[in-house]
Amino acid sequence: MKPIPVLLLSATVLVLSGCGASNADDVREWMVQERNQTRPRVAPLPPPKQFVPEPYTNQNAMEPFSNLKLTQALKRDSAQVASNAALVAPELARRKEPLEDFPLDTMAMVGSIIKTGQPVALIRVENLLYQVKVGNYLGQNYGRVMKISETEVGLREIVQDSSGEWGERVATLQLQENSK
Repeated sequence: MKPIPVLLLSATVLVLSGCGASNADDVREWMVQERNQTRPRVAPLPPPKQFVPEPYTNQNAMEPFSNLKLTQALKRDSAQVASNAALVAPELARRKEPLEDFPLDTMAMVGSIIKTGQPVALIRVENLLYQVKVGNYLGQNYGRVMKISETEVGLREIVQDSSGEWGERVATLQLQENSK
């Protein structure tokens, strides 16, 4: 016989003999012994805190659900709505100007001139040039031009906040020298 097949046959016999039934009783016995010796270590829960009720000391104060308090809150809200309406009503009653169709961030101040003694800003929107004077309106937030200088246009805008109330804010359009 050739030595390679004999070697291969003997290696196969050795491998298959290792796969046969083995005596794993000692391993099982060790597992049972370890399981019995191991006890979980759980810290005991702390006792619950004792509830101590606080006495109500605001007996002389206005009751939170009284009709008087509700009436005062409604009057305050209606006064706020009236002041908001007074701020926005004149803006809604007038005719819109052409530059109110565009947001402020699409406009660029490209220069300023003096015309009949009054400053005039040159505003570029969509490759068109507009002349803007104090009192004209710009942007979509009722922005009225309040001041024109050589380098900027100052606006007063009327905006609505997240709670629905109207308020004024100041915005500016800066001169952009290299705008195309």
